[in-house]
Amino acid sequence: MIKLRTWMLLLVLLGASRSFAQDPLDGLWQGYDGEWRHVSSQLIALAEATPADKFAWRPAPGVRSTSEVYMHIAIANFELLPVAGPHLPPDLKADSEKTVNTKPAVIAWLKRSLEAVKQAHLAADPKDMSRKLKVNGRDATVDGMYLRIIVHGNEHMGQLVAYARMTGVVPPWSK
Repeated sequence: MIKLRTWMLLLVLLGASRSFAQDPLDGLWQGYDGEWRHVSSQLIALAEATPADKFAWRPAPGVRSTSEVYMHIAIANFELLPVAGPHLPPDLKADSEKTVNTKPAVIAWLKRSLEAVKQAHLAADPKDMSRKLKVNGRDATVDGMYLRIIVHGNEHMGQLVAYARMTGVVPPWSK
């Protein structure tokens, strides 16, 4: 009987520790907000795992550096949001992709942009998602704009994973 109780306690403790551990798949298959939480956490984790000296690394001349890719994501997030209502931050400059290049500054902008998208989507009225927009001269909807933001983040996540591996950085979720 004691062995059974010990076994059951062990199972309960293992289950509890698993529920408190960060799940690398957190957010997957949970709709837009869950998927956004997932890509946001991976982008931040990868940026934080990348040594500061690797932020200047680029695979070839004329190709975006690591910091430029992160800033490209942040800028795109902010530039697409105004079509849904939120305004661009006044301190975001046209040349930020090239001039913001230190690890702390890049991560701060990345986090700020990811949070802005999250909050805008959470505040959006579901009835507004089918509202027609013009984005870059094309017909779109609010829902389509949010989908574009998440696809764009995932697209560049793949690029950043390749950059990381080329510079010896292992993505934290694949360790």
